[in-house]
Amino acid sequence: MRKYLFLFLLAAVTALQAQITDPKATEFYEPVPPKVKPGAQLGEAPADAIVLLGDGADASEWVNAASGGAVDWTVDGDALIVKGGAGNISTRRKFGDMQLHVEWRSPSEPDKEGQGRGNSGIFLQNRYEVQVLESEGSDTYTNGQAGSIYKQTPPLVNALKPMGEWQTYDIIYTAPHFNDDGILIRPAYVTVLMNGVVVQNNFEIKGPTEYIGLPHYEAHGDDVISLQDHGNAVAYRNIWVREL
Repeated sequence: MRKYLFLFLLAAVTALQAQITDPKATEFYEPVPPKVKPGAQLGEAPADAIVLLGDGADASEWVNAASGGAVDWTVDGDALIVKGGAGNISTRRKFGDMQLHVEWRSPSEPDKEGQGRGNSGIFLQNRYEVQVLESEGSDTYTNGQAGSIYKQTPPLVNALKPMGEWQTYDIIYTAPHFNDDGILIRPAYVTVLMNGVVVQNNFEIKGPTEYIGLPHYEAHGDDVISLQDHGNAVAYRNIWVREL
C-alpha cells in the first residue's frame, strides 16, 4: 500500500510540475530578509550582534560563574586573561541558538604538554564544551585537542596557528529541544570554524560535556556562555554573539 501511495504522489507531483510554465509561479517576495550591516572588517561584530567582550576588555557582560560577583581575570589592553584560581566566568545573559565569535590566545608554555598546555574551554549553554588548548606540537587525546567537542569528537583538521598567536573560533550552534515532559526531541548541533577552516560540520552533540563517563541529556532552556579557568593564562578578546 505504501509503495502505491508513493507512486501516486510522485505521479501527482510530476503532473503538477508539467503544468508550471511561468517562472513567476516559483518566485516569492515576502518575507523580506532584514538588512544587517556587517563589520567593517572580517571578524568585527555586525550591527545586530551583542558584544560580550570589546574595546578595553570591558567585562560588564560577565560574572564569576560560581559567585555571580565581578570577574577577577587580568585585563591586558582589549584582552581578558584567565587568572588561575579565580574561577570560570559566565555571561549575564542566556542564549539559545546563536552565532558566536571568539578570539583566544594561548600563553607560551613550551615546557608543558597535553592538557596542561594552554587549556581553557568555551561552554555553550553552560554545558557543551568547545575545547581551547595549545595542541600544536603537543600530544593529547584527539577528542581533547583544540577544536574538539570535548570528549565527544576531534576536529576534522588541526587549523591552529603557532603558539602565542591569536586564534579565531566562529561557532554556529543550534540548541536542543525538549518536550513538556523533558524528553529530548532534537539534539544540539554545532559547526565550528577555526581560523576560517571548518573543524566541526553540523556535529550532533551527544549531551553535556563529561570528563568521566558518557554524556546524557537533561532538559534545559536558554543558558549562559561560560569560559573556563583551567589554570592556564589563556587570553580572550573580541567576543560577540548573534541570536538566531
